[in-house]
Amino acid sequence: MVKLFVGGFPLDITEIELAKLFYPFGDISTLKLVCDRKTRICKGYAFIEMVSEQDARNAVAGLHDMPMGDRSLTVKFAEENAKPTQSPRSYAPKSNNAKPSSAPSSANQRIKRPRRAV
Repeated sequence: MVKLFVGGFPLDITEIELAKLFYPFGDISTLKLVCDRKTRICKGYAFIEMVSEQDARNAVAGLHDMPMGDRSLTVKFAEENAKPTQSPRSYAPKSNNAKPSSAPSSANQRIKRPRRAV
């Protein structure tokens, strides 16, 4: 199966309408319309898995840059190997074997507080 990224369609499109658009190019295995979790409003893109690579190529050739309303449809192969990058502010647990660096970075610098006199 080959995964395609689809974007640029109207936000009020339904899964059925999107499936009807791709059906003439081949069999669809899965279709995932990406929506906002809180509002349930479509974000304007979807992922479609076509059964065969030839069907996916036909869909890309036939639908990419097709006008839909005031926008144009984007259809391309989804990047399967894209790895999520770790944000610089993520706090992963440190292993006990890690050696402290000689100079802490400015983002991880500890601030020493003066002790209170008793």
